[in-house]
Amino acid sequence: MRTGAENLLKAATNQKVREQVRLELSFLNSDLQMLKEELEGLNISVGVYQSTEEAFTIPLIPLGLKETKDVDFSVVLKDFILEHYSEDSYLYEDEIADLMDLRQACRTPSRDEAGVELLMSYFIQLGFVESRFFPPTQQMGILFTWYDSLTGVPVSQQNLLLEKASILFNIGALYTQIGTRCNRQTEAGLQSTVDAFQRAAGVLNYLKETFTHTPSYDMSPAMLSVLVKMMLAQAQESTFEKICLAGIQNEFFMLVKVAQEAAKVGEVYRQLHTAMNQEPVKENIPYSWASLACVKAHHYEALAHYFTATLLIDHQLKPGTDEDHQEKCLSQLYDHMPEGMTPLATLKNVHQRQQLGKSHLCRAVTHHEESVREASLCKKLRNIEVLQEVLSAAHQRSRLKYTQLREDDDLLNFIDVPDINSKTEREVEIILPQFSKVTVTDFFQKLGPLSVFSANKRWTPPRSIHFTAEEGDLGFTLRGNSPVQVHFLDPYCSAAVAGAKEGDYIVSIQDVDCKWLTVSEVMKLLKRFGQNDIEMKVVSLLDATSSMHSKCATYSVGMQKTYSMICLAIDDDDKTDKTKKISKKLSFLSWSAKNRQKSASTLCLPSVGVRVAGPPVKKKLPSPFSLLTSDSSLY
Repeated sequence: MRTGAENLLKAATNQKVREQVRLELSFLNSDLQMLKEELEGLNISVGVYQSTEEAFTIPLIPLGLKETKDVDFSVVLKDFILEHYSEDSYLYEDEIADLMDLRQACRTPSRDEAGVELLMSYFIQLGFVESRFFPPTQQMGILFTWYDSLTGVPVSQQNLLLEKASILFNIGALYTQIGTRCNRQTEAGLQSTVDAFQRAAGVLNYLKETFTHTPSYDMSPAMLSVLVKMMLAQAQESTFEKICLAGIQNEFFMLVKVAQEAAKVGEVYRQLHTAMNQEPVKENIPYSWASLACVKAHHYEALAHYFTATLLIDHQLKPGTDEDHQEKCLSQLYDHMPEGMTPLATLKNVHQRQQLGKSHLCRAVTHHEESVREASLCKKLRNIEVLQEVLSAAHQRSRLKYTQLREDDDLLNFIDVPDINSKTEREVEIILPQFSKVTVTDFFQKLGPLSVFSANKRWTPPRSIHFTAEEGDLGFTLRGNSPVQVHFLDPYCSAAVAGAKEGDYIVSIQDVDCKWLTVSEVMKLLKRFGQNDIEMKVVSLLDATSSMHSKCATYSVGMQKTYSMICLAIDDDDKTDKTKKISKKLSFLSWSAKNRQKSASTLCLPSVGVRVAGPPVKKKLPSPFSLLTSDSSLY
């Protein structure tokens, strides 16, 4: 509506019309702004998904899940199964229903590990679906609609990439909600919080690097970079809380450690606040998020100065104290000491320690006042009582300590203290999503191995080949893994005459599905039905160059290592009747005596038949489809 009104304003020449359009635009923009604020309150509220335990801690920021519309896969997938795979689509109704049920369940996942596993299962399943039904050069006609989690703007595409990217975003968002719900009053709860935010950062970073052209603002590379920073900052904050959980002992070296840890948290939030105020994310980052990042930056910088002041004021250098260690710690606390001061001299001079400590307290009070002011400027932060209580308590503590030490000439002796060097014992890192730990079964595995039966390959409809094994000889060999291929086809054999071709994939034998069977399993089937007329269904890839496997099953001992094929013989070669008239022409597969050794490179399964006693018969020369020679063996 706004776009139409703006276009009308540009095109209209009548002054009254232009004034009316301007008035309508102002109302429309006002309504849109109100709607945006309401949506922000629903999707990006800092107060939701927090731990139910009463805690005196600053709230963490969770991400809201992206919403979506219903999608009906049934018609499109059924048509594709019939047209592309030449199979009865009604045989896959249950599988399509399972896919749609899984997607529906992903719209309202539980906020725990089971919910994460559910979303990951659907994401992996989408990979199978994409390979099976979404050719790279063809639109399938399924419209996916997802709403931006920050702005509420709907985005629709017929591309499955939007679906996959949105599910990934929701996995990251779910991790943030798990992290905020953890009990931060226990060590195990804080560790779970750190882990959840590190995993959220890993998923969002994976999304940024994998899906670089998503049309939704919340999944743009710039926005995802900011969100990753926010997750790592919250993980670092939880690490600081874990260090302080058991209590902070008023001891010199402990205070040095805590001061630098607090400075680290303040630093990462300062960097986050700077990133949130950069274009192009500035317009879409919620104001409450940016405000809270600024509040935390000031709050933790204030804590760093407070703990530094405490270690300087409360701990005097006494005989027997480890002077060298204290001197080293104090020198590492700053990039440079204040002008005219050295670490050891400051530690030994009580007056200098007091003055430097009080100057740090002044910096702490200043940062506390700024954090309270920033929180008061944001309506949503003003309504979070625990946040106001934490900021106020920290502010009062610093003011009280300074009041107890204040002297009339403090302003004259004020020292411009440097910032505290940030340091942490545990630098938080991104934890990449571990999809391999989730076991998922392809819903449509009945279509056959994905390496062959996929959307980006085309083949002929299944052809029925009716043939018989002549003299125990099929006339072809088998090669490859599932699905098995016809190889070394005698052009005069029964199967070739019936229409079989080299490179054909065998999809069924006597109505038994063979797409997932191995060479040995297909051979057993052929042997079982070999006494009768055999019906074999095959398909041929239209791109013949890609239909042949690069390797076969075996090679022979004693020969140069070359790949060979597995062959089949049904009957014993002595079963040949001398009186039978052979009408089959000799082909390139009829080998002479000098080629007998070459047959050693061909593996054939021996017949299970028993030799019947009788008059000796003259043996035929071995063919590549006959019995296994004595000098062949499995590799």
